[in-house]
Amino acid sequence: MDDLKKNKDLNSELNIVFQYLRKLGVSQEDAEDAVQEAAYRYLLYFDSIKTSKIRSWLIRVALNYFYDQCRKNGRYMLNINEENLKIDNEELPEMIILNKERNKELGRAVSQLKPLFQELLLLKYQSGLTYEEISVLLGVSISSIKTNLFRARKKLEKMYKEVTHER
Repeated sequence: MDDLKKNKDLNSELNIVFQYLRKLGVSQEDAEDAVQEAAYRYLLYFDSIKTSKIRSWLIRVALNYFYDQCRKNGRYMLNINEENLKIDNEELPEMIILNKERNKELGRAVSQLKPLFQELLLLKYQSGLTYEEISVLLGVSISSIKTNLFRARKKLEKMYKEVTHER
């Protein structure tokens, strides 16, 4: 009975990791592969993982696996599509078109950032996590999170201006 509960808990955590990866823009197949790798490594090393940090450990393993695969294949992809963009349908058609264009430009700018910067921006602004939660999730200090988020915002601003051809 105890093993059944552990399996359900692990499955629940892996589903959360999968949803997180999809929210980051990872394709369905890549997210499934990363979650499978995280589950495999969890089964190998479960006795050395603190029970309070299972989710953050699984997320970190899945992300590292995904980034390794991207590096091996020479690609970084962030799929920002209309499903992930929230657009108010009650706006004027002109505003809807302008918002879609801005979101596409922002998506292009974000996709040009380093994976760490992409991840930090999405964790902070899309997922709404606090600095402390991001720190625990990534296993780095709060000051490092703040510094890297500052750099990510500055770099995103620069990339956005380049994408939109502003000076």
